[in-house]
Amino acid sequence: MLLKSLLPAAAAVQMAAAQELMRFGCSQLTIDRIDPLVEPGNMPSSHMHQIIGGNSLNASMAPVDHDPPTASTCTSCTYSEDFSNYWTANLYFRARNGTYRRVPQFANLGLGVEAGMTVYYIRGYQPTAKVTAFPPGFRMLVGDPMNREASTMSKGLCYRCEANMQQNPFGGAPCTGQDTQAFPKDACGGGWRVTVHFPTCWDGKNLDSPDHKAHVAYPASGTFETGGACPSTHPVKVPQIMYEIMFDTRAYNNKAEWPADGSQPFVWSMNDTTGYGLHGDYLFGWKDDALQRAMDGKCSGDRCAPLQRQTDQAAIDCVKSQSVAEDIGDDWLTELPGW
Repeated sequence: MLLKSLLPAAAAVQMAAAQELMRFGCSQLTIDRIDPLVEPGNMPSSHMHQIIGGNSLNASMAPVDHDPPTASTCTSCTYSEDFSNYWTANLYFRARNGTYRRVPQFANLGLGVEAGMTVYYIRGYQPTAKVTAFPPGFRMLVGDPMNREASTMSKGLCYRCEANMQQNPFGGAPCTGQDTQAFPKDACGGGWRVTVHFPTCWDGKNLDSPDHKAHVAYPASGTFETGGACPSTHPVKVPQIMYEIMFDTRAYNNKAEWPADGSQPFVWSMNDTTGYGLHGDYLFGWKDDALQRAMDGKCSGDRCAPLQRQTDQAAIDCVKSQSVAEDIGDDWLTELPGW
């Protein structure tokens, strides 16, 4: 994509405005072993997730009868009309003695939330670009938690090893330059930035599909960034959703604590030690036509006239208790939850 810099906080805000990137923070809603998209109704699900968004989140959220804006009483996102849910796996550190501890998240540059993620909705990079907002009940998945090969990894999923907490020097657009498909192999002075891009073309008919992927696609030629056209099978261009998750790996930079064979010590909650299982889940939940207004209004950053915004503290205060009572790994664990 064409995002040029996320350096100091002011630069991040200015760049988002210049390129019409609707970039906002969502604080942590919960960390829980549920997955209403891939494993609806299962408590617990197979692996742990970190989740943001509306507090109507639960293990069963069928598109026909669950309406997040109606069912939620708060959202952990700063745009207060966004009751969508967004989630990824949790990252853990695996010590030399075989124990595990959850790696905490932190807010991205220029945002006042706690932990959680940075969410982007992008209309396009051309002045005349237009997109259609997702309909109620829409959901999708990108990536594969069972994948362990670089060659079969979805587009737009990557890791950046930040040199410092100021993200300086800037490493280029996401998933370019020295960004990797696999976990970073070195100690990172500024933690990791993990990026997840979703497909931008929809079939215009199905809110979901059996694999949660077939109803969406990538442009038939070119890319979303270059204005590439959608394929005839998926003709509706939708906003590009991107997650950035900042993981604070600094407490684990001492290689004396890494595995004795020198291998990198991090693991996703689905027991992936490669990084190739990176994936993201999305469940749409904007109120009424708010997202379409935002896209038509060329919103940028985390303040936009067509939308209502709550205080950062109100977003931070929106939390939800675990559905599955278990240790999430803030203390040392002898095994990953579910493993």
